[in-house]
Amino acid sequence: MIERAVGLVLRTRPLTETSLIVQWLTPGLGRLATVAKGARRPKSPFRGKLDLFYLGDFTFRRSRTSDLHTLIELSLQETHSALRQDLARLRQASYCAALVEQATESETPLPALFELLKGLLAHLCQQAAAPPTVFAFEFKLLRELGLSPDLEKSPLEAGSRQLAKALAQLEWPLLQRLKLSQTQSTELSRFLHGFLIYHLERIPRGRESACAS
Repeated sequence: MIERAVGLVLRTRPLTETSLIVQWLTPGLGRLATVAKGARRPKSPFRGKLDLFYLGDFTFRRSRTSDLHTLIELSLQETHSALRQDLARLRQASYCAALVEQATESETPLPALFELLKGLLAHLCQQAAAPPTVFAFEFKLLRELGLSPDLEKSPLEAGSRQLAKALAQLEWPLLQRLKLSQTQSTELSRFLHGFLIYHLERIPRGRESACAS
């Protein structure tokens, strides 16, 4: 059965000398894996269209026997090229994408999380990487998962508690207005780290470097 979807490339890896496995995040189908046959060949129609955080419309043939489907066609919408020009931005985007992947099940509709990651990538393409971006993503992700911390009962200092509320609620463009002291940044980082570990049991590698951007 052939289906259509819009998706963000979360990661790719070689399957054979000529083919790739592509992990997508889609709004209607959740995380989805496809094989792009021949994608590594110089004259492949997929050449230059499958890279980290590329956004596109694609069609695939659903497998009847596994969760690895066959990619048929792809039309790019956005490449988020600015992320590949700045290591700090790429670190933050990669950590947040890995966090989404860890916190979700495959092929489960995730429209809110798709929009959350899409919004983050657009924000990072426009603004320099900064620790509040990661904190905001973590708070927003927890909210969408139904795991928002009760900040009123948290051990955070009053100033950090107000910042946490703002990070969870503000739209991406407004985050630049927030000013965190080093002490507040450290406090929020430790609070979120402990909260994520408690609920998710572990968090992806790269959080420390992402938060230090």
